[in-house]
Amino acid sequence: MSVTLLDFARGPAMQWALIIFVFGMVWRLVGVWGLRHKADHSQPRVTQGVWKRGLRAVFVRVLPYPEFAPKVQGQYWISYVFHLGFFIVLLFFVPHILFFEDILGFGWPGLPNNVIFFVGGITVAALMVALIKRILNPVTRMMSNFDDYFAWFVTIAPVVTGLLVNANLIPNYELMLAIHILSFQLLLIYLPFGKLMHGFWLMVSRWTTAVRFARRGGLS
Repeated sequence: MSVTLLDFARGPAMQWALIIFVFGMVWRLVGVWGLRHKADHSQPRVTQGVWKRGLRAVFVRVLPYPEFAPKVQGQYWISYVFHLGFFIVLLFFVPHILFFEDILGFGWPGLPNNVIFFVGGITVAALMVALIKRILNPVTRMMSNFDDYFAWFVTIAPVVTGLLVNANLIPNYELMLAIHILSFQLLLIYLPFGKLMHGFWLMVSRWTTAVRFARRGGLS
């Protein structure tokens, strides 16, 4: 049974997950591109170097405003840790690189398994802390909905199952590997349609906002 599930995960499930992911991303991009925007008839106060201000905001706004830093910098650092850890595991684990190489036609050097395992453990810990902080804080708990918690689940599931596969803690290796692959496919399918899409929109939004402020003579 586990071998059959693994074949399904590597074959039809992966194909459909990639198709839905690409369709969802295109659908979201076309949807935003097609939104009607009011024309800005005001006289621009800045006409040159506007794109540079937008690019600057993309990097400068990675840090919180100094006035807010004492209260939110802990949340920022937790976010940085699990985002960076997730992408290190995703992009520099050798089996993952081989997967991307099959799709892209090229690969890149990977990190040792022990390093990936350590980074994966830190990523899981940071995600658990983020969840606990969300639940214990009355404001974030009130603002959270199903999308927030499900986004957390589909993010942590591939990391946890990947750690279990890498550590050989489950007797049935093929079954655990199939679950790991399926959890990643769930992430792919969900990403364009939920709040995880913020990973793509975040930089675009920062750049757009900074450009609009610069055009009106404001600071970004």
